[in-house]
Amino acid sequence: MSAEYDREALKALLREFALQTGTFTLASGKTASYYLDCRQITLHPQGANQIAAGMLAMLGDRVNQISAVGGMAIGADPITASIVTLAGQQGLPLRGFMVRKEPKGHGAGRQVEGPVAAGQSVYIVEDVITSGGSALQAVDAAEAFGLKVLGVLGIIDRLAGGEAKFAERGLKLETLLTIRDFGIEPE
Repeated sequence: MSAEYDREALKALLREFALQTGTFTLASGKTASYYLDCRQITLHPQGANQIAAGMLAMLGDRVNQISAVGGMAIGADPITASIVTLAGQQGLPLRGFMVRKEPKGHGAGRQVEGPVAAGQSVYIVEDVITSGGSALQAVDAAEAFGLKVLGVLGIIDRLAGGEAKFAERGLKLETLLTIRDFGIEPE
């Protein structure tokens, strides 16, 4: 298994397994002429490895200044798991966390789950960035838990306003790819 990020290999996987054309209603409620089903690659052996390697490469030396990565369950879970697994193989102490859509109604009643504690610095991970709503929900929950969110990492940006929404919150969005990498212009 290679821990090297290969941008072209990730693009090929996305093109083959995740990119669909037609008429689709997005989570944001908007209609689009294409859909990116990133679970097809976040749960694919080569896809998971490319995403993890790419996101660790994006973090670079910052990986030593953060405690964890995580995001909204269920979409961010395989991304988080892949990054944590690859980080562990590289001897990095990076941990993961999950953000529930709402606090659990039993047990500790937590909305943020995992080996994290208030005061730690983290990055939110996401598959597809459209308006940024899902990742911002994760940011809100993580901050309410006491985590310091430093930014958002995504697989692909649809270039539909998400980056500006994060900037309004003082957060930088970094993605491995954008829709322009597939010859698609924002709708």
